[in-house]
Amino acid sequence: MLLKSLQKSLKEIADPKIAEHSLRFFKTGKGEYGEGDIFLGIRVPVLRQLVKKYRDIKLSDVKKLIKSKYHEERLCALLLLVEKFKKGTDHEKEDIFNFYINSAEYINNWDLVDCSAHLISGAYLENRDKKILYKLAESPNLWERRIAIMSTFYLIKKNRFDDALKISAILLDDKEDLIHKASGWMLREIGKRDVIQEKKFLDKYYGKMPRTMLRYAIEKFPEEERQKYLKGQI
Repeated sequence: MLLKSLQKSLKEIADPKIAEHSLRFFKTGKGEYGEGDIFLGIRVPVLRQLVKKYRDIKLSDVKKLIKSKYHEERLCALLLLVEKFKKGTDHEKEDIFNFYINSAEYINNWDLVDCSAHLISGAYLENRDKKILYKLAESPNLWERRIAIMSTFYLIKKNRFDDALKISAILLDDKEDLIHKASGWMLREIGKRDVIQEKKFLDKYYGKMPRTMLRYAIEKFPEEERQKYLKGQI
């Protein structure tokens, strides 16, 4: 019952103008990373308000919602999963984690990954074996690779950098700009907490790092130092 009510609410607040903008913003054209995605046209803050209202929805219904053809319904499902994970029992967290890892076909844009990976897979794996992240980092699926690196954000916030650094190294040869951005972002986050660790990685790899990854990683560096990395003068 709550699922139908939530879906009804989403359709009632849908805005065609926002949907049209989202089609372009999330690259849904032929051959683009979001090809074929469909939008209702709902801003994220509005979705978050709905999540608060429907946080008691059954997990089984959330699992149905994530399979929706509508981007915002999938995003809403992920935000609900995050809430349920935070408050779940150990058994429930394990169930949510396993479901999440096996649902990459629905977590199929950068915003869907970024709102959930660190708070579900990152949090779940904090004190567990991380080998699944390394497997995902080698996946042919773009979104699984992004889940791998973005999951490390949770660990970075705990001042645990090893997995982020190792996975960033695995992704150095990735062909996708979305992966370069995510890896560079995580390196920058490491630098906020331990710039020495970030610079060790940069000094070893900056010569072969994709330009986007490097630019993201050194974004907060002093301009003179940024230019030295960009020009290969370190």
